[in-house]
Amino acid sequence: MSPDQALRDQASQIASELSRLARTAKVLPGSIQQRLTRCGRPGCACQADPPRPHGPYWQWTRKVAGKTLTRRLTPEQLERYRPWFENMRRLRELVGELEALSLQQAEHSEGWESESVSVLGRSKRHER
Repeated sequence: MSPDQALRDQASQIASELSRLARTAKVLPGSIQQRLTRCGRPGCACQADPPRPHGPYWQWTRKVAGKTLTRRLTPEQLERYRPWFENMRRLRELVGELEALSLQQAEHSEGWESESVSVLGRSKRHER
């Protein structure tokens, strides 16, 4: 199999999975965090030594128009929407894979040399 055919096959697999995710129409951006809080009310168990904080509470945080939005989720909502957050994570992974394939194809087509450079534990491509 030629390198071009291998790249096309990989791109086709990525496109297929992207299409599957798009058909679900269930993709949510942001992150989920578990929070334990203290209320500040004197005598509350959250102020004791050792403290027993309130919670756990689940928060969904995302950016909208440059602003951070946070919404508290019930445990039921968390379970209902968790697959949607996982779909978004997978979508970003697939786009990254597609970008890497495109870069490989451009380098191969143009005869550009490149080398991998490790930056903060991640492999990055560097043109020469």
